[in-house]
Amino acid sequence: MRIGAAVIHKGEEPPLVGTGGSGTIFVSGCGLGCAFCQNYQISHAEGGEALGREVSPETFARICAALRDKGAENINIVTGSHAVPALIEGICAARRAGVRLPVLWNSSAYENLGTLEMLREYVDIFLPDLKTLDSGIAAKYFNAPDYPSAAAAAILKMIETANGKPDSGAGENTRENVIIRHLILPGHLESTRQVLRWFADNAKGRALLSLMTQYTPIPGREKPMPNRYVNREEYETVLKWLDEFGIEDGFCQELVTGNDLLSYSDWLPDFRRHNPFSSELSVPVWPDP
Repeated sequence: MRIGAAVIHKGEEPPLVGTGGSGTIFVSGCGLGCAFCQNYQISHAEGGEALGREVSPETFARICAALRDKGAENINIVTGSHAVPALIEGICAARRAGVRLPVLWNSSAYENLGTLEMLREYVDIFLPDLKTLDSGIAAKYFNAPDYPSAAAAAILKMIETANGKPDSGAGENTRENVIIRHLILPGHLESTRQVLRWFADNAKGRALLSLMTQYTPIPGREKPMPNRYVNREEYETVLKWLDEFGIEDGFCQELVTGNDLLSYSDWLPDFRRHNPFSSELSVPVWPDP
């Protein structure tokens, strides 16, 4: 298991941030090849080894304890699907060390059901992406034409897992245990419409939706990707679809336009720095400078 960074992150959805921030651990590596991955420095080795340090379960536990001591509301594990056995060892070590924070599984949803079953006793909250249900878009931008079927099945498994926990409550209270993210891709609104329809048919009332407008082209990357931001017309169209499908519960990022688009660069981390994000978004905890 390799870790790129651990920070107190203040840019997640409001219930995940709370008052103390989300204790976010960025795992190096990823099972997808997203053209516009914001974390590409740690997700893939491009011209060398991906950034990050190999850690033992005991070091992972110390990172969790440091996040707790800084006020973290949870342990937010980002893109850990390829390192599940090692992460389970780390979570167990953290529990033995007295870390009792909820564990959040922040993933692309490109994972198999057996992997998710392994996590049943170790994860409290699921934060999956539902990037697209269009296999052509999945092949072009995510290097995974089977992403739609894999992600849909994985998210349904997450909902079943979260609802089946003995302490999860019943009915609407369990919705907050699964938050499904969707990033609007400029020029590909039909893909977003497909995702909204799927959510309405399969997850409404059992999960929350988090609709994201922060798509940002990554400068200097050669992979094909949309080369502009989401515009006002696209944004307003998607808002109308939320009404059409009766989706009311969840979160929607406000649209940034004009000169304020420069603020989107704050969402692009640089893992070569001690604090990968802007100081307003995060507080670095590990590695030490």
